[in-house]
Amino acid sequence: QLKLEESGGALVQPGDSLRLSCAVSGNSLDYYAIAWFRQAPGKKREGVSCRDALNGRTIYADSVKGRFTISRDSNKNIMYLDMTSLKPEDAAVYFCAAPGSHYCVPFSYRFEYWGQGTPVNVSS
Repeated sequence: QLKLEESGGALVQPGDSLRLSCAVSGNSLDYYAIAWFRQAPGKKREGVSCRDALNGRTIYADSVKGRFTISRDSNKNIMYLDMTSLKPEDAAVYFCAAPGSHYCVPFSYRFEYWGQGTPVNVSS
């Protein structure tokens, strides 16, 4: 059983950077793939990034590739999402989620564990 808790959401200006954190408890992050999703008001939930547990493979949505970086701190059991060059269209509630496997699965698959979300607003 995993518990996920996001933090770090804020109001930022276009072009700014922000780091989101996903604190994982209940088991080691070393054994679970973790993904980030986002959902803007009135829009469908979108998969943003995922990191495999064992081989470190990372996946990014085309909309964030080159701007966002997913990483983990195994000692702290935290998965991060570093976001740079933020755009107004990046504004959303960001969620971390785990499919319950070592490896990332397509974002359309069922993810077993979810955090409560943290809001990111990008506005001048």
